[in-house]
Amino acid sequence: MEFHVPPADRGLDAELRRKIDQKTKPPGSLGRLEELALQIGRVRGALTPSLNRPHLVVFAGDHGAAQHGISAYPQEVTWQMVENFLAGGAAINVFARANGLALTVVDAGVAHDFGKREGLIDAKIAPGTASYLDGAAMTAEQCAMAMERGAAIVAGLAAQGCEVVGCGEMGIGNTAAAALITHCLGGAPLAACVGRGTGLDDAGLARKTALLQQALDAWPERNNEPLAVLARFGGFEIAMMAGAMLAAARNRMLVLVDGFICGAAALVAARHAPAFLDYAVFCHASAEAGHRVQLDALAARPLVTLDLRLGEGTGAALAWPLVRAACAFLNEMASFESAGVSTQAGAPTMRR
Repeated sequence: MEFHVPPADRGLDAELRRKIDQKTKPPGSLGRLEELALQIGRVRGALTPSLNRPHLVVFAGDHGAAQHGISAYPQEVTWQMVENFLAGGAAINVFARANGLALTVVDAGVAHDFGKREGLIDAKIAPGTASYLDGAAMTAEQCAMAMERGAAIVAGLAAQGCEVVGCGEMGIGNTAAAALITHCLGGAPLAACVGRGTGLDDAGLARKTALLQQALDAWPERNNEPLAVLARFGGFEIAMMAGAMLAAARNRMLVLVDGFICGAAALVAARHAPAFLDYAVFCHASAEAGHRVQLDALAARPLVTLDLRLGEGTGAALAWPLVRAACAFLNEMASFESAGVSTQAGAPTMRR
């Protein structure tokens, strides 16, 4: 399976920089928003870009390793939280409504039968992965199928006019899976990648770290090929997010990357297709330990730091107004010439 992602077209960069520089403001005074506006114009291939029909997709899946006590919560919480999403009562529902984001929930592999439900896409590969303490969490075929289904969901959104997509997730045990992926692909010691997840105490954190080291030791033929790592340790929701992100980039959509779990999917996507990073906006710096490892490994600068560690796509939903503001100033803010404002020493230049 190949997910080819072409680099974003930089043909308009000079004109975009000139347009940003000529806005009625001191050069560089909008800081990161100026970089973000340039990225949006580059991704969308337009001097006056649009970000129509923004959509969040929350992928849910269970992990076989959760049965070994790597989380403070029982596995049943996964399906219970999916019900909460469908009822509109979770944090991601609140933030999506507040910021005008459409929201879709995907059953990527939850150990529960939801039946046909409004607002839920049934893309289930299996009722949870196998335990990576015993072998691979997914077969190569399951991993490929999950990525392809995630890609198909986003391609469908693109066909409906969606131009910006964010991913969220739910799955008890998925911070452990993300820690293993981050260790393998991010180049940091395992201890630097493992955090408290849903709220483990010190003893629980020590047990989680020991179990993850056991999982690594059980893979003697280990390699750092991204899809092999994903299949060995990932969850169906993480694999679907990786496929969704790659498909979004392929469709020239802006990709809002949430926190640690989404970051693991983004790490897989970037290692598989480096040009993916042209399309990715890293929305926040999570309080989860391994997220900084991911950001450093990808040379990514998050928009905000709010000490979040909830997941669900909440960081992406909260960062969306900043993304929208960057696009709005590029499109709507007056230039010195149009406003009749003197530049004194001449046209300012955008800080690179």
